[in-house]
Amino acid sequence: MIEGIRRLASRARGRAVVRGIGDDCAILQIKPGQQLLVTTDLCVENVHFRRPWHPARSVGHRCLTRGVSDIAAMGGEPLACFLSLGLPARLPQRWVNDFLEGLTALARRFHVELAGGDISSAKEVVADIIVIGQIPADRAVLRSGARPGDRVYVTGELGGSGKVLQRLFAGERVRASTGDRHFYPEPRVQVGQWLRRRKLVTAMIDISDGLSVDLHHICEESRVDAVISGAAVPVSPGATFDLALDSGDDYELLFTARPKTRIPSRIGGVKITEIGVIRRSLRAPAITLSDSAGRSRRLKPRGWQHFSEKR
Repeated sequence: MIEGIRRLASRARGRAVVRGIGDDCAILQIKPGQQLLVTTDLCVENVHFRRPWHPARSVGHRCLTRGVSDIAAMGGEPLACFLSLGLPARLPQRWVNDFLEGLTALARRFHVELAGGDISSAKEVVADIIVIGQIPADRAVLRSGARPGDRVYVTGELGGSGKVLQRLFAGERVRASTGDRHFYPEPRVQVGQWLRRRKLVTAMIDISDGLSVDLHHICEESRVDAVISGAAVPVSPGATFDLALDSGDDYELLFTARPKTRIPSRIGGVKITEIGVIRRSLRAPAITLSDSAGRSRRLKPRGWQHFSEKR
C-alpha cells in the first residue's frame, strides 16, 4: 500500500505545488490577489459507501468530488488536495490502487494536485480529503448573500443519486457506469466560475445533502425565507419528486440571483432551472413548497440520511 502511494507522490508536482509529498509540509503557490479556499470532507465505509455496492474507483472519485464541489459552490478554482487514509490490514492492494486511480482521474480533469496526506491502519476504510482552491480576493460567493426578491435556481436534475441508493437498499445489483450521477458525480466547477466571474449570483451552495436541507442553509445564513414551485423542480428520470427534494449526493449547484438578472437556460451545456423566489423572513427562516393548484405546505429540511433505514 505504501509503495503505491509513493509512486503516486512522484507525479505530484505542478503549477500549484512547489513542494509536495516528502517534506514536513507542502508548499503551495497561489497567484497575487487571490485568497485560499480550504474545505475538508470525511468518507467512512458503511456510512458514505459500502464496498459490496461501490467499486473502489467510484469511492475514490466520490471522495474527491465532495471537496471539489465545495470549491465550485464558491465560484473558486481547485488547486491541490491532501488525502489521509485509514485502511484495514487485509484490504486487497488492488482495491487501494483502484481507489487512487478513481481519485486521480478526477484530479487530472480539474488540475488538482495531490500535495500530501497520511496513512494508518483502521478497522474500516476511512478517507479524509482536504481540497485547497483559490479565488480572487473578496470575490467568493457565500451562502449569506440572498435577499428578498432574489430568484432561486438549480443546475442539472435532482434525485438521481438517491434513486440509485434506493435500488441498492432494495437488493438490486446496480452497474456502476461512468456516466451515473451516483457513482461518478460531476462537480460543477465551470458553472460556478462562470457565474462568479459575471457577478450574476448573490448566494450559492452545492446540493450534497438534498435540496430541502441545502436551501435551508442558504435561508439560515441569509436570514430569509424561500418559496419553491414544486412543478419547476427538475426531477431526474426514474426518480420521485420526494427524492428530488430530499436525497443528497447530486452535487448540483443551488444559487440565487437578483430578479432582473438574466440567467441563461444552459451554462456550458448544463441545464439551469428557476425553481423559486426568496422572501423576507418574519420569524425563523422557512421554506414553502407550492404546487400547480395553488396549495402550499412547509418544506422541512429532511435530507438523505446515508445508509440509514430511516429518513
